[in-house]
Amino acid sequence: MTDSSETLGKADFPHFMTIPTRWMDNDVYGHVNNVVYYSYFDTVVNAHLIERGGLDIGAAPVFGVVAETSCRFHRELKFPDLIDAGIRVVRLGRSGVTYEIGLFRRGEHEPAATGHFVHVYIDRETRRPAPIPDKIRRALEAIVVEPSGASR
Repeated sequence: MTDSSETLGKADFPHFMTIPTRWMDNDVYGHVNNVVYYSYFDTVVNAHLIERGGLDIGAAPVFGVVAETSCRFHRELKFPDLIDAGIRVVRLGRSGVTYEIGLFRRGEHEPAATGHFVHVYIDRETRRPAPIPDKIRRALEAIVVEPSGASR
């Protein structure tokens, strides 16, 4: 993840998708519960892999599993916000990839949350690390950026 003194803005992300908040995302304090942010991270990453990388989540012989994730909260989100969820790849290895994610309330350029997400690709049968499939690698290469702070 980038250095804690740095805040990523919308211009730092090459790929976005819109995620609407749902009534059930709010907690008793009237804002999106912290665990739901991780669901948004998972949604933007996997939507990119499905749409651009051709991932078949039910049948792919090699797929990514989450090895690490984190979230830094900057401002609250709540229903009925629309979220512009941005992703970028800051490390692309043989069998692993590190994403940085930014969640932005529609119309805002400062993030509500930033985080990172690490996928390790494994063989469905052996459950051992495996090379990232070529089509998925190409989809990831399209959103690779140089990390702007200390990377993991």
